[in-house]
Amino acid sequence: MWKLTKVAAVAAVLAASATAGAGEVEVLHYWTSGGEAKSVAELKKIMQGKGHTWRDFAVAGGGGDSAMTVLKSRVISGNPPSAAQTKGPAIQEWASEGVLANMDALAKAEKWDELLPKVVADIMKYKGAYVAAPVNVHRVNWMWGSSEALKKAGVTAMPKTWDEFFAAADKLKAAGLVPVAHGGQNWQDFTTFESVVLGVGGPKFYQDALVKLDDKALNSDTMKKSLETFRRIKSYTDSGAPGRDWNLATAMLIQGKAGFQLMGDWAKGEFLAANKAPGKDFLCAAAPGTTTSYTFNVDSFILFKLKDAAAQKAQSDLASSIMSPEFQEVFNLNKGSIPVRAGQKMDKFDDCAKASAKDFVDTAKSASLLPSVAHGMAIAPATEGAIKDAVSQFWNDDKVSVADAMKKIATAAKTK
Repeated sequence: MWKLTKVAAVAAVLAASATAGAGEVEVLHYWTSGGEAKSVAELKKIMQGKGHTWRDFAVAGGGGDSAMTVLKSRVISGNPPSAAQTKGPAIQEWASEGVLANMDALAKAEKWDELLPKVVADIMKYKGAYVAAPVNVHRVNWMWGSSEALKKAGVTAMPKTWDEFFAAADKLKAAGLVPVAHGGQNWQDFTTFESVVLGVGGPKFYQDALVKLDDKALNSDTMKKSLETFRRIKSYTDSGAPGRDWNLATAMLIQGKAGFQLMGDWAKGEFLAANKAPGKDFLCAAAPGTTTSYTFNVDSFILFKLKDAAAQKAQSDLASSIMSPEFQEVFNLNKGSIPVRAGQKMDKFDDCAKASAKDFVDTAKSASLLPSVAHGMAIAPATEGAIKDAVSQFWNDDKVSVADAMKKIATAAKTK
């Protein structure tokens, strides 16, 4: 983990904003696409309803890398925002720097330990104390289908196996459509890759290879088959994929130009923002081979230590609002995800969300509820970044052999 003292040289880069004043809450996030922006606007509305001033600090870039660069500069300069969108092991790394506020008093008063599944609560804590507030649960191992494109190609059902997937992709290609809509960032590549690894190898192999980073698993025949399957998927993408944002790939399905997208359920937020109906205009299914498994991504906000009492109150109200049943419902209806609170009513949610909520509970009991590596839930950021780069290099360069990719991934897994 970077240490604040070691990178003080960049302290002045983005220190222009003033510290949050009385009744003001400044929130750094990277929710800038249609469905995401609509969701964050709801939180702003709730905070304004409580009399606070909302200062939006949005940094574009779906994976959040740009946002983290900006955040580090702000914290180094001694001018942190009230809250920032962060998740997984990165929460612990920020907490270890001593810059996060202890939210235990609020969490105990509102019984967060009873409201959150333990697997989620543990991620929100540092040394037993809450330092972050969770917003939602995303299922990452989804596959989306364009009803219009699939109908045109004569594909009658969402494929359940990789063999069925490739047969459907051939039909889409023959119909003059793009079989697989994909974008160009390394996190998008890895979103597809981890679903392939899970679909080919199953939950135990996924855990061994991508979470425990077991050298034997990383150099196994199962990993070889996973990489071969992954490369085959690449052959069904279009030439415009490099550099494309994920939501523009989703738009290809919305427009009926592409058949499938392997992407988390935030993609559903884009369909809904375009007034498309699940089951009619678009279809959802677990990625091939992963029906009984669930890779999760929990969005959350870390809360920084603030000196001003009014700013602290606004920050506490923000955390309380994030966990409220009202916000959990309206936010997740817009975002495509499901509420993180246990026992939340799902009446207003669509069938994709209801299936996700049921599978989240079921897979937790069967040891097939797994943290998404692609979305920062499983391994240290430096290791994750190195592995992502190795996988993307393989995806983007056909000259990199499967054997070479296996070696590079295994080497990357040792990055600290």
